[in-house]
Amino acid sequence: MADLAEVKARPPFQPADEVQQSLYAKRQKIYAREVHGLFAGLRIAAVVALLGIYYGLPWVEWGGRQAVLFDLPARKFYLFGLVLWPQDFFYLAVLLIIAAYSLFFFTALAGRLWCGYACPQTVWTEVFMWIERKIEGDRAKQMRLDKGPWTREKVLKKGSTQLAWLLLSAYTGFTFVGYFTPIQELGGRILALDLGPWETFWVIFYSLATYGNAGWMREQVCIYMCPYARFQSAMFDRDTLIISYDEGRGEPRGSRAKSADYKARGLGDCIDCTMCVQVCPTGIDIRHGLQYQCIGCAACIDVCDDVMERMEYPKGLIRYTTENAIAGKPTHVLRPRVFVYATILITLFGGLAYAVSQRVPLELDIIRDRANLYRETPEGLIENVYEVKIINMDERDHVYRLAAGGLEGVTLIAPQPELRVPAGEVYSLPIQIRLDPAHLKGVSADVTVTLASVDDPSLIRTEKTRFMGPRI
Repeated sequence: MADLAEVKARPPFQPADEVQQSLYAKRQKIYAREVHGLFAGLRIAAVVALLGIYYGLPWVEWGGRQAVLFDLPARKFYLFGLVLWPQDFFYLAVLLIIAAYSLFFFTALAGRLWCGYACPQTVWTEVFMWIERKIEGDRAKQMRLDKGPWTREKVLKKGSTQLAWLLLSAYTGFTFVGYFTPIQELGGRILALDLGPWETFWVIFYSLATYGNAGWMREQVCIYMCPYARFQSAMFDRDTLIISYDEGRGEPRGSRAKSADYKARGLGDCIDCTMCVQVCPTGIDIRHGLQYQCIGCAACIDVCDDVMERMEYPKGLIRYTTENAIAGKPTHVLRPRVFVYATILITLFGGLAYAVSQRVPLELDIIRDRANLYRETPEGLIENVYEVKIINMDERDHVYRLAAGGLEGVTLIAPQPELRVPAGEVYSLPIQIRLDPAHLKGVSADVTVTLASVDDPSLIRTEKTRFMGPRI
């Protein structure tokens, strides 16, 4: 009873103070310091080359037309002198496989070279950051400008930056659509305000995507959206070249005067200037080891070498190296996985080059009439009926002739002996194939239909089909 009374006398339950914690971390803008050096120069060269190709290629003429054009309505893909059709999808599949294995090869060999130098996110972000620096100033000026009140100068600079970004983004979207609609025609239609709905959609969509990714999201794309950052470790090994901080040489870190005997104080070569952090476009500290956020741009190498040179220390405190080299073990650049990737790439490149060189811009499809397996002619011959589809994938008209083979005595009957098929057209016609039943060894046999150009001996196609006869 006493225990029950004690329980009743207790005050009612008082919940503890509630603690609220947001699962969303607000983005902190990264102000990457401009850096100069070997790898910065390579990165700029890659940006100029890649953007030069992207923006300039649609304006290149070839044979009186745009050199690179993916004409979806006409189902033609123009690549300089080569015209590809949907039937040539095989080549695109091989190109995608080559791209994938190239990524595996270069990642296994030298880490995230793609991310640091050639990824579109990196390339356009570099240009947007360059515009921002030109208008708003260097890292320190940008930080002061953002922290300061909204003055006339701030509105002017911020507005100019956004306007420049939007103009570049709009031209980027225009260029993208220019690969699918002839760019000169597209420009004239935009000026005349006569753009179609799909073209309008893709110009706006690609422009906004460029503006959002390169202007605002930047490192968020690399850290949170890009899947490559997550599975890159599966392609790394201890012999892969990575950007790494030499902890054994740099620690313990600490500031000091240039003339100080830092070794007597037990310090390493790192002066803890944080310059490697300030130049990093993803805002990481490379001194904490290999991290998936590192895109391999090597900006930290350039700035650290500059600091080491000023301090008159040896360069290479941050450098391209391997985990084996850091551990004092030998590095093997040429190793089994590199040989395997290289062999696959060479084979694919060779196969693709051979296939393109042997490609015949002519397609022949034969469809047998299944409603009537066969019929007998008044002469006692067995006849099968087929529908033939001829696709002239060349850029000029051709005259073709059909012939049958594969069995003794087989003959082909077409509505006309020679067929003129215009360039880029699909031509359909019925044909009959006849055979003396004495030459038919079973219920069915294989016959061949050959389509050959009269005016160009290199254009020839042979397809196999089944010829049906009566049961013996």
